[in-house]
Amino acid sequence: VFSTRKTCQPLCLPLTLCTLNAKVMQTPGHLVKGKGQKAKMECVPIKGHSYVFWYQQIPAKEFKFLISFQDNAVFDKTGMPTQRFLAFCPKNSPCSLEIERTELQDSAVYFCASSESTVLNISKS
Repeated sequence: VFSTRKTCQPLCLPLTLCTLNAKVMQTPGHLVKGKGQKAKMECVPIKGHSYVFWYQQIPAKEFKFLISFQDNAVFDKTGMPTQRFLAFCPKNSPCSLEIERTELQDSAVYFCASSESTVLNISKS
């Protein structure tokens, strides 16, 4: 069972003004696939946002970052599984997350978020 949120509130970062009535649109709202099938989810980010993020939440576990895009190009894919998962964010089209051949461990809620900007993770030496 795959699930996506149909609408999500904008991802608000510190010191970033958020438009509360703007929403990320995700489709489909619910997606049920059998093992070995292809699953595709789409996301329309908030207009004017440069960053798009995909997250996965397996039941009773924490959110897991999958991938992010900046201006339609991959920005960070450190959480993206290397096999079976694909993500695209073409200009003037919905972004998508695809699972080529579903497995039982893929059962989760998938979230898309967008942001005008992001913050860098700066570690102290």
